[in-house]
Order: sequence, then C-alpha cells, then structure tokens
Amino acid sequence: MSARVIVNIDVPELQPAIDFYAEAVGVRFSRFLDDDVAELEYGPSAIYLLRKPAASPPTPAAAPVRDFARHWTPVHVDFVVANLDEAVARAIAAGAIRESECIEWRGSRCVTLADPFGHGFCLINFAGERYA
Repeated sequence: MSARVIVNIDVPELQPAIDFYAEAVGVRFSRFLDDDVAELEYGPSAIYLLRKPAASPPTPAAAPVRDFARHWTPVHVDFVVANLDEAVARAIAAGAIRESECIEWRGSRCVTLADPFGHGFCLINFAGERYA
C-alpha cells in the first residue's frame, strides 16, 4: 500500500455532518464503520467523521475539552475545487460561514470558511495542478 493521508473530523452527531459535507463540498458517503464513525470520500481522499460528545476530553491527559463552537486549530482541511465561486456559494447554502475574501497566491484562489461544527476549512482553486 502506498503512503497517504486521511483526515478525521470530530463532530457532535454524524448525520448532520454527513449531510453538511455532502452538500457543502460534494463528499460522497461511503459507509458507517461503527455507530460513531462515518467514512466519506473526496476524490482519492478519505475523510472520517468521528462522533464525539461536546465537553468530552480529546485525550485522557488533555485539559481542554471538545467545543463545537468556532475555534482555531493549527491544522485544517483544504478542499480543491474546479470552480471557486460556485463552491463557495454551495458551501454557504449548506450552512458554512464565509470568513475571508478571496485570497490569490501563487496561482491559486482561496476562501476560508467554517463548518457548523466549529472547524475552519478552505476551498481552493488552482490555475494548474498545485501551487505555482
């Protein structure tokens, strides 16, 4: 098997999160792995939604607890899209909150948004296959 990256996103409930990501960015629901894990597909990438209750500790030793209000984290998901304007409109219609104007950088156009579960994400359109 080749090396790859998968993404895990904590959410308070699975079905609203499945619906949001399907409507907002076009992920495809693949399967439930358990009653608290849903597998989604976005192109060749796998995204796992993990049902985790609000106020639960993320690790046994962690002091902060899960909070699904808008929060900042140093890691976020970028969804590469073919048409940025259409993708932003679709995400907002699904319940995303737009947090930035369009930023152009090294042959890309990017808009930052937040999902209904407090997580930031970006929609990116490249002029080519990746950053110039």
